[in-house]
Amino acid sequence: MGVSTHSAERHLRNAERGIALLEVLAAITILSIAGLSLVELVAQGTATAATERAREAEQMDEDRLLTATTLLTRSDLDIRIGSRSVGPYVVTVARPERTLYRIAVGRETAPGVEDLVTVVFRAVPQ
Repeated sequence: MGVSTHSAERHLRNAERGIALLEVLAAITILSIAGLSLVELVAQGTATAATERAREAEQMDEDRLLTATTLLTRSDLDIRIGSRSVGPYVVTVARPERTLYRIAVGRETAPGVEDLVTVVFRAVPQ
């Protein structure tokens, strides 16, 4: 009887070791999946930040273009009525009223979308 009890205990210890190994493998798998998810999250955040920096630079360019256009005289604005490309941007000048000019700036890559818009007053010459 001593031999069979000793053999059963050894078999039980081997089974416990096998179960412990499976638990370790399961834990490593779970940690690996969590790590990959974290890496993907960081990569997406980095890509989003780069996209936002590029869009911010575009907004600054559009603002400079809008500012320059608002400084034009009445006769210069009359010449520019309509839409025209200025680099990667589209500047649209309209005259809804005799003394008002509507100026809009957008990107050529997004037709129909006006990123910045303003209205300026120019008096009619006497």
